[in-house]
Amino acid sequence: MAVIPVAMLATSVLRPNGEVWREQWRTRLPDQLIATATLVVGVGTVSILLGTSLAWLVSAYQFPGRRVLSWALVLPLAMPSYILGFVTTAVFGVAGPVQVFWRDQFGRDAWFPEVRSMTGAIVALSLTLYPYVYLLARAALRDQAASAYQVARTLGASSAEATRRVVLPMLRPAIAAGGAVVVMETLTDFGTVQYFNVETVTVGVFRIWRGTYDRDAASEIATLVLVFALLAIGLERVARGRARFAESGGRGAGWTPRRLHGSRAVAATVAATFVVLVAFVAPAVRLATWAIAEQRSERGTPMLANFAEYLGNSLVLTVATVSVCMLASIVTTNARRFGSPRLVGAANRTSAIGYAVPGPVVGMGVILALVALDGLLDRVSLGLPGAVATGSFLALVYAYVIRFLAPGVNSVEAGLSQVPDEATSSARTLGSTPRQVLWRVHLPLARTSVIVAAVLVAVDALKELPIAYLLRPVGFDTLPVWVYNLASESRFEQAALPALAIIVVALVPVVVLNHQLNRTPS
Repeated sequence: MAVIPVAMLATSVLRPNGEVWREQWRTRLPDQLIATATLVVGVGTVSILLGTSLAWLVSAYQFPGRRVLSWALVLPLAMPSYILGFVTTAVFGVAGPVQVFWRDQFGRDAWFPEVRSMTGAIVALSLTLYPYVYLLARAALRDQAASAYQVARTLGASSAEATRRVVLPMLRPAIAAGGAVVVMETLTDFGTVQYFNVETVTVGVFRIWRGTYDRDAASEIATLVLVFALLAIGLERVARGRARFAESGGRGAGWTPRRLHGSRAVAATVAATFVVLVAFVAPAVRLATWAIAEQRSERGTPMLANFAEYLGNSLVLTVATVSVCMLASIVTTNARRFGSPRLVGAANRTSAIGYAVPGPVVGMGVILALVALDGLLDRVSLGLPGAVATGSFLALVYAYVIRFLAPGVNSVEAGLSQVPDEATSSARTLGSTPRQVLWRVHLPLARTSVIVAAVLVAVDALKELPIAYLLRPVGFDTLPVWVYNLASESRFEQAALPALAIIVVALVPVVVLNHQLNRTPS
């Protein structure tokens, strides 16, 4: 079920429409390819540098505010990039307050950096995506003993040299994994880049789909996004290599932060605080002031009466996605205890394919799969109306489940792997069936991991924009779609209230992640 849509999209390119490709190549496709490659390389590089540097800063050094900043640096994870994008363009754009003040002070022709540009898109996406690298790198530093670094220092290596030759190789798997997630999220984005006037291949797919309703042409162009995703996965494997790093001592010999003094301590505090302010606090405050002002004005937020409906749609979609993902994760992961571990393990890894490819690719694949299903239903003459699957709530949930099944499987599997085999064997010896073992033994022991998995899937589903925008049924709008529609019409202040609602709910898993990260003192 998870592989079929992606496979159908991949095979669609085997029957290419030459006229479509010639037309796209003659018009926008070359520029879209260059923009996509530039954006991916730029966001990946900045996110890796920023996330790794901040993880090393809060792990290796002690400075004023370190304890608070260590968890505050994860807060931008709750800020969807498309929200930060429209706030940035509204504040720093030509008609924004910053440029208005700048022209008042230095003249109408005074130079100001172009905000709606590739550089602006890279900065906005990097500020919301670096926490993926930060979390994985910091966890790797927490779990890794510091003896090798200390040995390198005693042998005469400088701090920079020891970091480059010892710490970075140990962090390479974590950095590669975080960078791969950043690249996937960058390829998926189509809202943020449009605010910055950047047209990627993903944007091109949506324009073909929404502009001409040519499903076949959009599917064929979407395979290019799939190619970028496969290249990213391959590069992640190359970057990870066969590296395996372990030290005796483990957590018991973890990092002891070295206290910074004077200007270095001030610089560390200022740098980390600046990132939190720019990436989360300032945009959130700006949204709050806009929302308050709009509700006090006569204009108010458009369609505010529909707020409960859009919120309800988002919650219903989220609950349906979480329910299916958790059921599939629990059943398939638990099956390894009773079936063939290799076969079930391979199936679980394969089912994660949806998280390894961009959302638009999943959406287009689901469309192809369900169109084929509708055609089959018509041929067998079941008396059902046309388009039973396509354009329905079922299609939307199906795409969401494929996209977000991997986080659920990984978290549940991590929890169930800690359940001792002896507990399973004892329950089976006493006559319990596999289903009874699952509900009475495995789930109670892995309850925390299951809850964490549900929360992670929920926040991803709540923030998702491309799939909802592409597959939502007529009249079924979610909070992200509402925000995107308002911001696309430059009604930024009016989009503030639903944007804040998304951020507030998304903060829940951030708190959970910080709690997990700080369980072991650094």
